[in-house]
Amino acid sequence: MLAGAAVLIGLFFYFDLQRYLSLEYFQAQRAWAVSLYQTQPWLTSLAFLLGYVAVTGLSLPGAAILTLAAGAVFGLLVGTLVVSFASTFGATLAFLLARHLFRDAVQRRFARQLEPINAGVRKDGAFYLFALRLVPAFPFFAINLAMGLTPLRVWTFYWVSQLGMLAGTLVYVNAGREIGQLESLAGILSPGLILSFALLGLFPLLAKKAVDLFSRRFGHAG
Repeated sequence: MLAGAAVLIGLFFYFDLQRYLSLEYFQAQRAWAVSLYQTQPWLTSLAFLLGYVAVTGLSLPGAAILTLAAGAVFGLLVGTLVVSFASTFGATLAFLLARHLFRDAVQRRFARQLEPINAGVRKDGAFYLFALRLVPAFPFFAINLAMGLTPLRVWTFYWVSQLGMLAGTLVYVNAGREIGQLESLAGILSPGLILSFALLGLFPLLAKKAVDLFSRRFGHAG
């Protein structure tokens, strides 16, 4: 399993596949992608979901661009559904890879440093993960890998991740939808696009306020 994952990651960077996960490349291919989705909606959605799972499961760069692309190609509702499940499936795959490939070795080597994290997860793992998902203090891929080294159960990781990432997914997919509708530079000043970018900036602050309020209300440690 480790060798297979290493080979896939190596091939990704060796062939510079990251160039296909850039905003410039997507803008050049957007019309084709929209046309393909209109003629083959199920096949296109499934292919996108599998690609998204591979990117997030192997902790490769490009998830943010894919989320914006989903909004531009699929629209708000379908884009949110596809990204929500794809990102959670991929996160769980990364979680399992970290757990089964690295957990024992890392726990032995850094047992003292990891003990406070393990204790926190054992005590209130679901809320701890939910707060990280809603207001990520670390990149999502780092959360996936770090949680795999803890005693957190797989099912708990899955459903908390699905719920915790939903609001952020909605905001990013909506931004992609607005960008996808941009036909000229004048459209940058459209109310929808301005609001979308405002939400991107305000969402982390609003989410942190919500987590702090919930923590005080129900007595969770921050």
